[in-house]
Amino acid sequence: MGVDTRVVVIGAGQAGLSAAYHLVRMGFTPYDEVVVLDRNPAPGGAWQHRWDSLTMDDVHGIANLPGADVPPSIGAERANEFVPRYYADYEARFGLPVVRPVGVQSVRELDGRFSLSTDAGTWTADAIVNATGTWNRPFLPWYPGIETFRGRQLHTSDYNGAEEFTGQHVLVVGGGASAVQLLAEISEVASTTWVTRRPPEWRTDGEFGPELGRKIIAKVEQRVRAGLPPRSVVSVTGLQLRKQEQAAYERGVYTRLPMFERITPDGVVWADGRSQQADAILWATGFRADLAHLAPLHLREPSGGIRMDGTRTVLDPRIHLVGYGPSASTIGGNRAGFAAARELRDLLKPELAPARSSSGGAGER
Repeated sequence: MGVDTRVVVIGAGQAGLSAAYHLVRMGFTPYDEVVVLDRNPAPGGAWQHRWDSLTMDDVHGIANLPGADVPPSIGAERANEFVPRYYADYEARFGLPVVRPVGVQSVRELDGRFSLSTDAGTWTADAIVNATGTWNRPFLPWYPGIETFRGRQLHTSDYNGAEEFTGQHVLVVGGGASAVQLLAEISEVASTTWVTRRPPEWRTDGEFGPELGRKIIAKVEQRVRAGLPPRSVVSVTGLQLRKQEQAAYERGVYTRLPMFERITPDGVVWADGRSQQADAILWATGFRADLAHLAPLHLREPSGGIRMDGTRTVLDPRIHLVGYGPSASTIGGNRAGFAAARELRDLLKPELAPARSSSGGAGER
């Protein structure tokens, strides 16, 4: 298959769907001028791959996709069913030009345009909106002896539920919100040890609010403008126990130990000689941006990040990253989708841009 279009959106999660929605509303004809390539077999982005025990009670919040509010949920509903259903309805309601499953293998510049090699043929385009998120790039750190461990090692992306660890001792590595949630679940059926690189910082100032959100975005945006890799949200927000984790706290589950020195066939050993046997090691060590397919474009700085100005890459204004850096959240992804669509409309179809007022303000909201 060989397809020529104006804009290719890579990924159909929150940010990708937002970008596609706004591109269509701003005058790009579905399929002829804009197409969304999604590697997943069904709608739902990364949500369809989350573990079954993650319910809507556990989710910190799902932002409305533009033009359609999230329907009400019963808290006990599985997130990996509820959110994909919402995304599927959204794609159908607005006739978004999603093609799946299509895995993009590489993006190269060719004769002033972009050539996308995929497992379903080649697409060519004038501009790229990358919305691939992080789910397909779980981060697993290396420690001496990691290859010798005889038990099971898994990342949170492989987690299917606590029952598979019944009666075992599980070492949970990582200081993020996923580690806190999974420790609560697993500790009900198994013994656990929690290990983190830094002491956890617990937040006691109530729910996540607008002021904290602005602080997070400002810090992450500062890094990506400098071409540095984005950092985790928890490094800015801290951790907060929810009501469903209070019982685990009272049982002492969140007693944290520093990182071990090495892994043995039966467990781990610390620098002071202390050891802990384990049946399984659960790496709750986060994800990295899934951008390997963009490597031929040479966008990365020596520091390892991609220098950004809003959603566009500084090296090429035709390439936009949404769901990256400060827009790596559901609310941020929505805003980034609109910003990328507006800039590409102004770049590729300036005749469709609304007139600006004499005072210099934009004529569009």
